[in-house]
Amino acid sequence: MLPILPTISTAFIVISAIFIAIGWVLIAKGNIVAHKRVMIAGAVSALTFFIIYLSRTIFVGNTSFGGPDDIKIYYTLFLIFHIILATTGGVFGIVTLVLAFKRNITKHRKLGPITSVIWFFTAITGVAVYLLLYVFYSGGETTSMLKAILGF
Repeated sequence: MLPILPTISTAFIVISAIFIAIGWVLIAKGNIVAHKRVMIAGAVSALTFFIIYLSRTIFVGNTSFGGPDDIKIYYTLFLIFHIILATTGGVFGIVTLVLAFKRNITKHRKLGPITSVIWFFTAITGVAVYLLLYVFYSGGETTSMLKAILGF
């Protein structure tokens, strides 16, 4: 059986990427109002992922890689790449949204496509991490941050 919180949080990342893709199509068609609504929905979906992920990390913990030892280094490198992408995508996403809300459309138009591409790769690598941790291999040990830090 798949773990519920990682499955839900991964679903929100996929949903956010779908909204971003729809937003691209809408702005290409000149539908600014619908583009804005869909992009906000994408941001809310990404934020929902982040809240679930952060809560799970603090209170339940993260799952270590449970696959074969000979591919653990590749998984770890891939995970680091994903974390860098996710952090970069999150920062770019906030900046892109702020530019839009401040009506700095010239900069928003330049940064938006870059942000979207980063976010698509973040979503794809995030799903791959999920599959490697919970579908292709059994997850390893899960320890909460509180337990790891405070010992309870």
